[in-house]
Amino acid sequence: MAVMNATLLEYQHNHVAAHEIEAAKNAFLIHSGEDRIRLLSVMPVAEAIGVLNCCPLGLVRKLLDDLAETGDAIRVRQIATGLGLINSEVEPDGDYLTNSVMSHVRQRIGWIIGLALLGVVSGLIISHYEDSISQLILLAIYMPVVAAAGGNAGSQAATLVVRAMAMNEVRPSHWLRVMWKEVRVAVVIAFALAAVIMARVMLFSDSAALPSGFSLDDIAMAIGIALIIQVLLSTTIGGVLPLIATKFRLDPAVLVSPVLASVVDISGMAIYFMTVNAWLDLM
Repeated sequence: MAVMNATLLEYQHNHVAAHEIEAAKNAFLIHSGEDRIRLLSVMPVAEAIGVLNCCPLGLVRKLLDDLAETGDAIRVRQIATGLGLINSEVEPDGDYLTNSVMSHVRQRIGWIIGLALLGVVSGLIISHYEDSISQLILLAIYMPVVAAAGGNAGSQAATLVVRAMAMNEVRPSHWLRVMWKEVRVAVVIAFALAAVIMARVMLFSDSAALPSGFSLDDIAMAIGIALIIQVLLSTTIGGVLPLIATKFRLDPAVLVSPVLASVVDISGMAIYFMTVNAWLDLM
């Protein structure tokens, strides 16, 4: 009986809420254009989103454009974000072609310069393990393979999640479900990719050129383990990074790719050298 009562109350609440929104929309549309803009500027953002969500898209865009002309850009972005028209309140006004070159530069340059400076860390990691590279030149050949595999896997995950967000399929509150899905996908991809690269090492590398005490089987296993760890990490980060960016009201279209590239590059080098050194006992 308690469950039935709770279900009935929930149904009544949703029904009344939908009825109130429909009534508010009808009352809103009675007014003229200027009155509509005035109402949008004073009504709560949640109510404005509910009303506009029932209106045709063309009318919504016109109303938001008119509201933006009044100077209330913050409210326009809040409403547009709630309606799913933009992914973040920090997305630029206009579209890609109409925005000026300098607006694109201002939007991107800070992240690019900061992450370029952060990329120095990768060089420091490589220089720290230069003795390992000098002992096994073969490690240098597959070093970019591990970094590229992580970057590709992470970019795929990030692109799919950004598209899902644009279609309102996922929200930042779904981060745990997204992460769990991406981990499972990454496990399959990582082991398949590791098997291919390990086969490549064992079949097409010259074992005669190896220093004494090393075998192609051990080197292939070390590279494969590093590859698995890197793909798992980068795919998981790529899946949740757009959600994190949106949660902090940052534009995932601008933030995700450069941040992911830098994180994967640094983590890839660290994972690769730490794994091969531990497995092959190089240091």
